[in-house]
Amino acid sequence: MSQPSLRQSRPPASVPATITVFASPTSWIESDAVDQCHQVAALDGMIHVAAMPDLHPGKAAPIGAAMASTVLYPFLVGSDIGCGIAVFPIKLKRPVPERLAARFPDLDRPLDPDQDADDPAWAVLTGDVPAGHTEGLGTVGRGNHFVELARVGTVLDPAHASRLGLAAGDLVLVVHTGSRGLGERILREHTERYGAGPAPDPDAYLARHDEAVRWGALNRRLLAARVAHALGAEPTEPIVDQCHNLVEVRDGSYLHRKGAAPGDGRDVLIAGTRGTPSYLVAAHAGPEANHSVAHGAGRKMSRADALRRGRVKHTVEELRRTPVGSLVVCGDRQLLFEEAPSAYKRIEQVIADLVEHRLATPVATTIPLVTYKTADVGVGRERRKRGRR
Repeated sequence: MSQPSLRQSRPPASVPATITVFASPTSWIESDAVDQCHQVAALDGMIHVAAMPDLHPGKAAPIGAAMASTVLYPFLVGSDIGCGIAVFPIKLKRPVPERLAARFPDLDRPLDPDQDADDPAWAVLTGDVPAGHTEGLGTVGRGNHFVELARVGTVLDPAHASRLGLAAGDLVLVVHTGSRGLGERILREHTERYGAGPAPDPDAYLARHDEAVRWGALNRRLLAARVAHALGAEPTEPIVDQCHNLVEVRDGSYLHRKGAAPGDGRDVLIAGTRGTPSYLVAAHAGPEANHSVAHGAGRKMSRADALRRGRVKHTVEELRRTPVGSLVVCGDRQLLFEEAPSAYKRIEQVIADLVEHRLATPVATTIPLVTYKTADVGVGRERRKRGRR
């Protein structure tokens, strides 16, 4: 079998780092994102930049890239250290989206260890809160973060799905969030002193980084538990939980991942949009891909463009009900447009590129039923009124 073609390039001759973009010629890859990859490749100590098919420009570094270097650069990971996606099985008797959307709790309101000491969601906490950082616990955040009730759609690898305990029609909670204010504080304290420069004491940075990664994992469990209790279900352990914003020490170098999930034999949920399926995959990426896979569909529009174009093409109500029949809980109208499905690449193309380059094998799809972005109190009240009629 012939090897799939790669978009591969090398920066100017004075820079030894290589760049590989794992995308087909028909995939949507912005030149600005590739330019950012070249800027990263020019950094001191950079070895290799592997760009995923969901590659798109970020504020300071490309999103959807795994970057190996002999030097640790905190800005390549960004402020949302520990951001990732977890999948939790959930059992509900009647998964009617209209009824369940109204029962989602306010996930913008943090869990306070003192005022909410009796909240049953705390049962998922074992030991102390990482870094002692209690601010923002149990909240989802803004941007592309979400908590989603979904059902398993097409099972593409029955044996692997069975090992995970999944079958078509099963329900899951998909939670995408990170370390919130903790990661932001860690990056801010570094940049105030060193800007985009490397960490002068990598071990000290990694110690704080690792706490933020643990905090993000705890936060995903708290969010899943809050939603499960609100929907009348028992919380469960995640069957998948992979972080896609982190630094890993590997083979004597620092592997920075920004919007790229670990792909070395892991199960990964690659998020679509609130109006399309997501894909659970078995990842098996090698060293040329920096042992990484995509983390989602990847933006094809900036937030400003999505807002401007969306207001012309869609109404708010159209965006609250998606093409797959699911509901979106989002009280922030601007965010509703910024995160519209049309603002993202086709998830099917991203998955096809991963398969073509032998980085992952699809296991199953998940289809959204309710996607929570931010509290929508008014709509929730109206839905509850209609439900009592």
